[in-house]
Amino acid sequence: MLVHPQFNPIALDLHGLGLPIAIHWYGLTYLAAFMLFLFLGRRRVLKPWYSSTGWQAQDFDDLLFYGVLGVILGGRLGFVLFYQPELYLAQPLKIFAVWEGGMSFHGGLLGVIAAMGLWAWRRQRPFWQVMDVIAPCVPTGLACGRVGNFINGELWGRAADPSLPWAMVFPESGSLIPRHPSQVYQFLMEGLLLFVILWWLGRRQRPTGQIAAAFLLGYGVFRFIAEYFREPDSYLGLLSLGLSMGQWLCVPMMVAGAALWLYFGRSGTQPAQTAR
Repeated sequence: MLVHPQFNPIALDLHGLGLPIAIHWYGLTYLAAFMLFLFLGRRRVLKPWYSSTGWQAQDFDDLLFYGVLGVILGGRLGFVLFYQPELYLAQPLKIFAVWEGGMSFHGGLLGVIAAMGLWAWRRQRPFWQVMDVIAPCVPTGLACGRVGNFINGELWGRAADPSLPWAMVFPESGSLIPRHPSQVYQFLMEGLLLFVILWWLGRRQRPTGQIAAAFLLGYGVFRFIAEYFREPDSYLGLLSLGLSMGQWLCVPMMVAGAALWLYFGRSGTQPAQTAR
C-alpha cells in the first residue's frame, strides 16, 4: 500500500527573492497542456488533406486563444450549472471566485465547441473540419490536468482493497483509507490511451467529422469507466442507477459520438475545400 507524497502545490516560490510570485504546479500543467496543443496542432495541419485547404501552422495560435477562453468560461459555468447550481443561485458573486476552485470538463467541452464554432464562422471554415483538426490534440492536455490533480492530492479514488499493490492513502481526504489513484487511471485512459487512438485514426484521411466523433465516444467511455473508481463529489454522491454526475454527463457524449461516427461514415464527406 502506498501513501500519497503530499507534494507542495507551489513549484517555485519567489517571495524569498523579493518578488510577489508563486508558481503552482497546476499552472505549469496548464502551460504544458497549451504547449502540447500547439506542437501537435502544427503537426496536424501539415497533413496534405488539411494543408491543401489552406490550413497553416499559425492558425493554431488563434485556435489556442479561442480554446483557452472556451475552457475557462465553459468549465466554470459548467461546474456552476451541473454540480452546485443551488449554491451559486443563492450567492451569484461566488461564480467569479475561481480561486476557490470548481471547473467542469463537460462544461469546458461545451465552451470549446462554442469557441471553435465562432472561430470557424469567422474564418469561413467547416465546423466539423476544425473539430477534426483539434480533437487528437486535446487528450494530452487532459493528461496534464490529471497530473496536476495527482500532485495536488485532489479528486482521489474510492476505497480500494488494501492488497491492491497500487492502492494509495490520500491524507488530504481526511482519512487513512486505501484508495484507487483514480487520477492516474484517468491520466492513462482519457489522456494517453485516447491520444494514441485518435492520433492513429488521424494518420490518414477520413470523412469529415469522424475524428471529432471518435473523441466524444472515446472520452465518454473512458471517463464513464474511470468514474467507477473515483470518489463521487461529497455534495452530490451517487445519483440515479448508482451513477455519478460525471457518468450521467458522459451518456450523451457516448450516444452523440457513436451516432456521429456512423453518420459521417455513411455520408463519406471528405475534408471540405475552404472558400478563398
